Amino acid sequence: MRVKDGGSFRWSAANGCCLSGVADSIVLRHRAAKPTDGAGVGRTLWRGVLIGLLVLGGFGSTWADEGNTAAPQSVRSTAVIGSATTADATTAGVTAGTAAEAELIRVGIYDHSTGTAKGPKSLRRFLVEDSGFRCVKLTPADIRAGKLADVDVLIMPGGSGSGQSRNLEAEGREAIREFVRGGGGYVGICAGSYLATSHYEWSLHLINAQVVDREHWARGTGTCRLKLTAVGRSELGEPAEEVDVYYGQGPLLAPHDRVDLPAYETLAEYASEIAKKGAPTGVMIGTTAIARAEFGAGRVICYSPHPEVATGPNHLMAGGVRWAAGIDQPAVTLASEETDE
Repeated sequence: MRVKDGGSFRWSAANGCCLSGVADSIVLRHRAAKPTDGAGVGRTLWRGVLIGLLVLGGFGSTWADEGNTAAPQSVRSTAVIGSATTADATTAGVTAGTAAEAELIRVGIYDHSTGTAKGPKSLRRFLVEDSGFRCVKLTPADIRAGKLADVDVLIMPGGSGSGQSRNLEAEGREAIREFVRGGGGYVGICAGSYLATSHYEWSLHLINAQVVDREHWARGTGTCRLKLTAVGRSELGEPAEEVDVYYGQGPLLAPHDRVDLPAYETLAEYASEIAKKGAPTGVMIGTTAIARAEFGAGRVICYSPHPEVATGPNHLMAGGVRWAAGIDQPAVTLASEETDE
């Protein structure tokens, strides 16, 4: 496909199709997920019509879902306008610097509190519709009742991993595993990452990761420095190689030996450490801080630290949620992040 003012497009047949294009920061993406029933096919056809209208009317180009013989359950299409020229923005029917979402990412945020938990509040501050997200609260009872069918991504925030597991009960834990195995996304933060590992009897065993220095898991809190891999910087939309982030006693991750789970990919590791409360020094540095992997047809990303807090960097979290939803590159880098509590 020809692109005005240079730029490039990429086609991938993996998991259906993915079309990415950049022309002065204009990007169009599409992803098809797992097969579903007749109702899902109908929804997909209507979404396909809408996407076709977007492409034909806004960009004057057409493309087909070649090689996708299975009816997809959901289709995500994102048009992003970055620094396009005035003429390009007019042609696209949007103002330069805005993001047009053909479909919002449906995010379920786990919360078994009475509304007092800080994690869900922090996430709702920037996972907003203007940035392409629609968030709902999911309780353990909601998960056991099948409400995961209404979201694309489940976020398990901070708190207590064992407490989350206990509140979910066996039925809820299995519901999450089936959700991810069937193509859903899982984002774990601190406690939610403990829960995702393959290290504990009560954990979900979604990612082939163990917890280093388990004896000193309560090693203290504070600001830590992360060193991102090249893939981590690209996928999470971070231009710097190292960033500071709040650490709240999250798991120090390392590869585990489960033969039934694929190896995870490191997106960031710890470049500094916190060693309080009797925890030994020289342990934390070099352990995995952000890891991602596939589980069945779904995607899992785990954050040991807390980039969702007010000090951020919040785009590290937003990028991970997009990846978990099936978008392989960040659609939007947040222009600014609030610093108020």
